[in-house]
Amino acid sequence: MGSPDSPRDGAERLHKVMAHAGVASRRACEALIAAGRVSVNGATARAGDRALPSDLVEVDGAVVTWDQSLVHYLVNKPPAVLSASSDDRGRRCVTDLVPAGERVYPVGRLDADTEGLIIVTNDGELTHRLTHPRWGVEKEYLAHVDGVPGRGALARLRNGVELDDGMTAPARVSMPQSAVPQRSSRQSSMLRIEISEGRNRQVRRMCEAVGHPVLRLVRMRIGPLVDPSLRPGECRPLTAEEVRGLHRAAKGPDA
Repeated sequence: MGSPDSPRDGAERLHKVMAHAGVASRRACEALIAAGRVSVNGATARAGDRALPSDLVEVDGAVVTWDQSLVHYLVNKPPAVLSASSDDRGRRCVTDLVPAGERVYPVGRLDADTEGLIIVTNDGELTHRLTHPRWGVEKEYLAHVDGVPGRGALARLRNGVELDDGMTAPARVSMPQSAVPQRSSRQSSMLRIEISEGRNRQVRRMCEAVGHPVLRLVRMRIGPLVDPSLRPGECRPLTAEEVRGLHRAAKGPDA
């Protein structure tokens, strides 16, 4: 960490760096520093400190990113679109839904039939934290399933289901009141499922294992990130605050 008396080559005043990264106004950033809520390379920052792009700057434990080459998009993936950056068979990919000109890739995967939110970025560090099982970032799904799960099936989903790759971690599972099934020749119902793992087709396999195959699956939330106004096939850039929120959600116990 530098100081106004001995600035490092190329270092800028910390509150200016934070403001440029979109944290807040310069005055508000100075207040954050004065309140002891900012750290640089693990040490609490002080008024007048300076920082370089190589420094790790955090506000309330969330990483501040001021690398202007990094881009982060939120995409509402429609069905039949692949969670990939390219496809040798010419099928449509989520990267086709973001502005051209940047080399980006999806964070994690949704299978082709699954819809909903997925992040597309070139931020390798954030991608690692959002996908690594150590940090267990929660994802929320709305699953339209065949039949009406009873208490036993719901308890299995909540406590863990034995799959071919092992027992799943506990999950939060509920049946939204607005989604109570209507009587018909073929009953179905809606489940809200929140998991912190990222196994291949996990929610589909969990539901099938308890006897209620998924008819339609939509991811509604990634960590703190939700956007009910984003329509299928649309994308938008993440705000600086949303990126910081993802970093907070993906902050490991030893990070």
